[in-house]
Amino acid sequence: MVHPLTWQHAGQSDDKLREFFMPALVDLGASIIIQNVQHQYLFVTNLPEVWAKNLLDTPSDDLIFGSDVASSLAALKAEILLPGQKAQLEVMVGAEQFYEFRIQAIEFAEGGLHLVTTILDRSEERHRERLLRALLREVSHRSKNLLAIIQSIALQTARYSGSLDLFLHKFRGRLYSLSQSQDLITDSSWRGAYFFELVQQQTEKYLPENRELVKVSGDNLLLSPNASLHLGLALHELIVNAVSHGSLLRSGLPVEVSCVRKHANGHDMVEMVWHEPLQEAAKPVNDTEQLQSHFGSTVLERVVPASVNGKAQYVISQDRIAYHLAFPLETASD
Repeated sequence: MVHPLTWQHAGQSDDKLREFFMPALVDLGASIIIQNVQHQYLFVTNLPEVWAKNLLDTPSDDLIFGSDVASSLAALKAEILLPGQKAQLEVMVGAEQFYEFRIQAIEFAEGGLHLVTTILDRSEERHRERLLRALLREVSHRSKNLLAIIQSIALQTARYSGSLDLFLHKFRGRLYSLSQSQDLITDSSWRGAYFFELVQQQTEKYLPENRELVKVSGDNLLLSPNASLHLGLALHELIVNAVSHGSLLRSGLPVEVSCVRKHANGHDMVEMVWHEPLQEAAKPVNDTEQLQSHFGSTVLERVVPASVNGKAQYVISQDRIAYHLAFPLETASD
């Protein structure tokens, strides 16, 4: 069974029903213009405000829309000669407003062929489309940056791993660190991550029952996406080293982590400090060079500071492990 596209109760007048169509179209934001085949105006309703002021006693496309738009409309209307033929045109007004003109020829029972032009405001749709394109470009840009970071981590991890098992162990941990930081960045609509939340996220996995062993202080700055990823990576290296090779769990001495905004040499700087006390009796290795080789020093001393345009100091002694990272605040801004 074929269902009709329209239905009306028997006895209803088509002319009467048309009275309901016009308010419905206007309520949808449509503007309607009816012209005869000579392009003389017979009816106009609900013109957009940008053109409504030009509606005079004897309206025309040129007077209402201006010569440029009128010329384009005239070219389209000249090609619409038979009932059912259609054409459309999109017009930009200023930098933010977009209007779509839909023109169609309709044969009236009395009066012959007429042109009906419907004008629809497409500004919001075009704005969403531009925003979506911008977001897609941003996603592409950030994806490429993230892939570059992953490639760098893979190369550095492989260079300082003596076996495949050791490489996989370190690489998986660093990928996990990146994913954790990326979650914070995504939750903030790509603005970045706050320092306190970054420390918590990077350390709580390794201290599920001893979160009090990491004490955070200073300024809870919003770090840029790039700074968030790399500081997250540094924090990952430091907490893994503290749990695996240091005396954090054995001594119960808390690690102190701080972030401070400072002004130096005419620039605003971010300074992050990790201070980890070591228990004398629990020193794992007497040779500090051997100890440092276990501590991901390449990531901490080279990869991270280079990525945020900063400088780092990594000190390992018999009684403490300290990491100091300073970088321009511009790196940590939107």
